[in-house]
Amino acid sequence: MLVLLAVHAAAALVAPLLVRSLGRTAFVGLALVPAAASAWILTQLPGVLAGRAVAEGFTWIPALGVDVAFRLDPLSALLSLLVTGVGALVVLYCARYFTPSSGGLPRFAGVLLAFAGAMLGLVWADDVVVLYVCWELTTIFSFLLVGQDAHKRASRAAAMQALTVTAAGGLTMLVGLVILAEAAGSYRLSAIVAAGPSLGGAAVTAGVVCVLVGALSKSALIPFHFWLPSAMAAPTPVSAFLHAAAMVKAGVYLVLRLAPGFAADPGWRPVIAIAAGLTMLLGGIVAARQTDLKLLLAHGTVSQLGFMILLAGAGTRDAALAAAALVVAHALFKSALFLTVGVIDRCAGTRDLRELSGLGRRAPVLAVVGTLAAASMAGIPPLFGFVTKEGAFEAFLHRAYGPWAGVLLAVVVLGSVLTVAYSARFVLGAFTDVFTTDARHTWIRPGVLFLASPVVLGLASLAAGFALGVVTPLPTAYADTLVASYPTSLELTLWPGPTLAFGLSVLAIVLGLLLALPRVIEPLSRFRPLHAIRSEVTWRALVHAVEKGALRVTVQTQRGSLAVVLCTILGVLLLGPGVVLVASGALGEIRVDRFADSPAQVVAAVVAVVSTVAAARAKRRLAAVLLVGGLGYAVAVIFALAGAPDVALTQALVETMTLVVVVLVLRRLPADITEHHTPRRRWARLAIAVPIGVLVALLGATALGSRTAEPVSRAFPSQAYDFGAGQNVVNVTLVDIRAWDTIGELSVLLAAATGVASLVFLDRRTGTPPGARRRRRAPVGPGPVAGSGWLRGPTLERLARRLRPGPRVTERTLLLEVITRLVFPTIMVLSIYFLFAGHNAPGGGFAGGLLAGLALVVRYVAGGRYELGEAAPVEAGTLLGTGLLLAGLSGALGLVLGGEVLQTYVLEGDVPVLGHVKFVSSLLFDVGVYLIVVGLVLDILRSLGAELDRLGDTPGPSNSPTRPSGQEVRA
Repeated sequence: MLVLLAVHAAAALVAPLLVRSLGRTAFVGLALVPAAASAWILTQLPGVLAGRAVAEGFTWIPALGVDVAFRLDPLSALLSLLVTGVGALVVLYCARYFTPSSGGLPRFAGVLLAFAGAMLGLVWADDVVVLYVCWELTTIFSFLLVGQDAHKRASRAAAMQALTVTAAGGLTMLVGLVILAEAAGSYRLSAIVAAGPSLGGAAVTAGVVCVLVGALSKSALIPFHFWLPSAMAAPTPVSAFLHAAAMVKAGVYLVLRLAPGFAADPGWRPVIAIAAGLTMLLGGIVAARQTDLKLLLAHGTVSQLGFMILLAGAGTRDAALAAAALVVAHALFKSALFLTVGVIDRCAGTRDLRELSGLGRRAPVLAVVGTLAAASMAGIPPLFGFVTKEGAFEAFLHRAYGPWAGVLLAVVVLGSVLTVAYSARFVLGAFTDVFTTDARHTWIRPGVLFLASPVVLGLASLAAGFALGVVTPLPTAYADTLVASYPTSLELTLWPGPTLAFGLSVLAIVLGLLLALPRVIEPLSRFRPLHAIRSEVTWRALVHAVEKGALRVTVQTQRGSLAVVLCTILGVLLLGPGVVLVASGALGEIRVDRFADSPAQVVAAVVAVVSTVAAARAKRRLAAVLLVGGLGYAVAVIFALAGAPDVALTQALVETMTLVVVVLVLRRLPADITEHHTPRRRWARLAIAVPIGVLVALLGATALGSRTAEPVSRAFPSQAYDFGAGQNVVNVTLVDIRAWDTIGELSVLLAAATGVASLVFLDRRTGTPPGARRRRRAPVGPGPVAGSGWLRGPTLERLARRLRPGPRVTERTLLLEVITRLVFPTIMVLSIYFLFAGHNAPGGGFAGGLLAGLALVVRYVAGGRYELGEAAPVEAGTLLGTGLLLAGLSGALGLVLGGEVLQTYVLEGDVPVLGHVKFVSSLLFDVGVYLIVVGLVLDILRSLGAELDRLGDTPGPSNSPTRPSGQEVRA
């Protein structure tokens, strides 16, 4: 299973390249990926049906008990066969649905294969965390697929709506799954279901309801049903795959999966019965009056999803059997119908049933396929849809939902009448002229490859009705895991005999065909009792209200004053934790064992205090920054005196780099910081700053004195060598013990660097890329005054340039450049030493990267952006991306060597010339950290330094009159 998921991921990455080189024909080869997965699943069916579930996985987060665990049992095998089988046919269909000139086809191919892999992971997942990850991956990929035509506003709006609804439902589901996992004592889905009958209480009921909210939102049930019809803005293959066989089935799958353990919970059946019953009726009513064939199928899908979840949530053996069989039948007939509509849309140029005429004669094969699929949807014998509907009627006759079975049976029968009605409307509208009022379409004969997929799926609906011995074992194997609610177990059969269920089927067919007649449906379509209740309108109004409220809150709180924002935040801190700290009496428990460890610490502390007070009283921004730097260096000294050389080194380097960055920014700000600050404002800020400082000190002291557990850090020295093979505890903690934290911090650094550079390099808010519109730079040569004849000479020319309005030009100093070029290699070698020595001595990738960044700073200060370009002739983004990639690959190396993610391995041996060499795998992680830090510094220098120099708004070392313009290195 892991291999198949990896193959899908690899195919998703390769698919864009194949489509670019081979065009749409590449879809034929890409269809082999899900087809191969389907073939593997078929080979596993004998063991699965015999009760031997296939399980694979590995430990992911041991401390939380989270595993990457996958399990193939009858239910997951059933769903994965649908995902891979229908998926292969849909991918094949794409080879002729799209035209050679279709835009965005390479990206579409990759996302479609990625979605198929994510859906497989979802139905195979046996860990709730993995289930949630795959659940949200399908949400993201469906967002990209629905919004394929990004130039269309309807596509963008539909994609955003689907993403918002299903993602919100997914987050709610995650809360419920965590509650159930904690109650069951395991995050394994199979263990949670097994423990379900013994669980109870309000917390479990709340968790069940939260899970159902996620399932209902994914499967588009009331009140979340509106997103699915809107998603029909997607290309037809997306509708056939996601909205017929795959994504919307995720909610049904989750209900089926949890039903054996939680169907008896008080919050289960009421939620499902109300939401599913109303959805089945409302979807059928709306579908029966549609004129767009695709929208007809969309609303019909909503109705059928309500039908499936109503059966799946009953929690009885017979209802589960009917639900699992209906999932198969629906995937076959609904995907065939969507693909049929795609052929009609492409070859006729319209899918409005009022404009279609004579397709039954012009496209007999397509008409037969569409009629078979629609008949299966309507439950006409001998198709498989009839078999599943008979099973559904029998399940409710067998007391599914207990005393409410009769009412819900009436709902199902009425819903079946509507299903027959819109099925007949589809056939009559697509292949006859019964509803035609303005026939103005042409017809292009579709090719064999274009028809292959709908033909296979349509014939499968017919063949499944006669081959029940092949189709029903998986649904039956799943259903047998639930308790029977009737003495006689339900068996799916093509001819049930003259039973009550068969009579209800005949009644539904007759009434549905009568309702489909134009003379009946047209007057009824004008009667809309639920017109005032439109969920989509309500949703849009809710989103608009949230946006409007957020705007008002932003206007009231974010007034452009950093001081106001900080005072608000700090004031809340004082009123919250401050009041609690005083009221709890924890201040009386604070004990001070000793004032200081050495006199040097007192001196450093005095320097820090003096620097802080002086910075607060400084009247110039540069002076304030330098004084704050003095505070940072004093803290570095305190760290060094406390026996933490690594932390002290990092603190000093970070402080130096921070000073450089802030000074670069200060060039764009006024020099004076007190021109608008009255004494009243200063005293008001002092009244907040002093209590906050005291509060933070008290909170730190209280936290240190409130420890009850043994600090985990005490085991770090031994673990650093045992697990990380290093003697530097700080560095090993970063690259091994707490490596996941470091990965997260590196990702934040990369995102911050990208954001800063994006803001600086955009010339204006309209998004003009850099270079498209450049400000005119002040002339470098002599101006009118210098060249006027009576004022000549180098000295007078420099004086004229300084007197000329506009940016001043700074001469480059040759001696300084030579010195920096001589020092630069030494600093870089020292940074490399820090990188390699950091595992056992002070240093590491972070410190080494900062030192290398300072070397780049020296080159920039000496010669401006020209020297920076020569010192680092590489893009900052390349360094950032390569660093993050190396850090990630080092984590995968542990898996390759048979261990866990980010586990450190030691490789040692004798090497010629070098002798005995010991290589620690976490060095790759440290190299990634090094590259990211260097890339971050380079990005800052080029955005806040070189780019601002290029704009010419401030004096800087980059405006050199001695360098020819042709040698300029673009920043």
